[in-house]
Amino acid sequence: MFSSGIDSMPDGGGGARGGGNSLAGGVLLPMRFVWPYGGTRVYLTGSFMGWAEGLQMSPVEGCPTVFQVVYSLPPGYHQYKFCVDGEWRHDERQPSVVGDYGIVNTVLLARPDHVTSFSSQDIPRSGSNMEVDNEIFRRVVTVSSEGVPRISEADVEVSRQRISAFLSTHIAYELFPESGKVIALDINLPVKQAFHILYEQGISVAPLWDLYKGKFVGVLSASDFILILRELGNHGSNLTEEELETHSIAAWKTGKMQLNKQFDGHGRPFQKELIYAGPFDSLKDIALKILQNQVATVPIIHSSSQDGSYPQLLHLASLSGILKCICRHFRHSSSSLPILQQPVCAIRLGTWVPKIGESNGRPLAMLRPNATLSAALSLLVEARVSAIPIVDDNDSLLDIYSRSDITALAKDRAYAQIRLDEMSVHQALQLGQDVSSPNGFFNGQRCQMCLRSDPLHKVMERLSNPGVRRVVIVEAGSKRVEGIISLSDVFRLLLG
Repeated sequence: MFSSGIDSMPDGGGGARGGGNSLAGGVLLPMRFVWPYGGTRVYLTGSFMGWAEGLQMSPVEGCPTVFQVVYSLPPGYHQYKFCVDGEWRHDERQPSVVGDYGIVNTVLLARPDHVTSFSSQDIPRSGSNMEVDNEIFRRVVTVSSEGVPRISEADVEVSRQRISAFLSTHIAYELFPESGKVIALDINLPVKQAFHILYEQGISVAPLWDLYKGKFVGVLSASDFILILRELGNHGSNLTEEELETHSIAAWKTGKMQLNKQFDGHGRPFQKELIYAGPFDSLKDIALKILQNQVATVPIIHSSSQDGSYPQLLHLASLSGILKCICRHFRHSSSSLPILQQPVCAIRLGTWVPKIGESNGRPLAMLRPNATLSAALSLLVEARVSAIPIVDDNDSLLDIYSRSDITALAKDRAYAQIRLDEMSVHQALQLGQDVSSPNGFFNGQRCQMCLRSDPLHKVMERLSNPGVRRVVIVEAGSKRVEGIISLSDVFRLLLG
């Protein structure tokens, strides 16, 4: 029972009601519960209390923002949450489940072989040392992390089969907007002019048209501009407008192939074929083309003649557009896809900071705002990533620098006046942002964020928005970066 503050308990707490756990031969396991996020009055409640009463937690001496209590539980799974100053809260950093009404509860697995017994006398009363207390707390965290109800391989396979069936029976035409425009560039256009066009149109990629050949021969992307600026920076002290004027797109493409030593059997630069799709190609085939060729978009091209002449550029297909179709189709039947209800921390998905979530083996690249633009561009190329979180000294998210941000250097011809090794990432981001935004950070919807406890369908909904290619996983409150999930990560999971 509450010793005080019972009237402040909000209605509807607890959510999903867990069934009583049977005592294993009368064994009870003492567990320490910790709420480290502050408050005035903090109570613990859970399925082991029938959600009907709460246990008041005590602040740790010397650490008034940390509350703890010891409670003995029978072995098995339990759900719990906290009431902090009259508001229901769950620990965002711990495994959780979502109930039928969207109520989130933290999950704990109590096991005799993983918990060291201790009693209420073990709670520090004076001279508290948080490092000692955290040692016991870490044991509890380890137990609860193992207690995440993992989705079965059978449920994963069912979800994949249903999504694959949907994508296989829907075609590219369904991606077309009711109205819009598609921009293509002449391959003989000067790089400088192409740079300005992409910036002014707010796009980062455009198909290339070769008038002599009468067909589309490739694409120009933000990655090309990164490589161009880095290459020019290696040959001169300043990036001048004149230098960019001498480079046509065709000349750059040829030079790029020579730089990468891409030659055919006759010693000529090897021309890669354009990756494209037709309007009647399935969404699954288009998604696989994007993934397998590691490109951001695939042009949808239609030709009215059998020989492929007179091609028409209809649309630029992207994974976000395909994901939007998936979300729209399954929005009211998400229960048919068990994987969508899983918290992202419980799925092998994305890139995570070590010791948080499950890493896919790739380090999570991050930069401070005072890092040079040269360092950011090098990291984008060498780490083969499309974006880098910009964080403060506590690794809290400030902004994100992506490949497409390079086009901001076209504003007021900034590329002609700057040096890559002297401009900071923060300054580079400010070029393309509203000067009225505080500190130039978090302008508009640049940084899409989620919590590690958020279900997959929530992350998918955010990634399906136009222009969004990744979601940064942050810690609640501090916005400390924990991981990053990209569109390609989601599709590799969904398509297997």
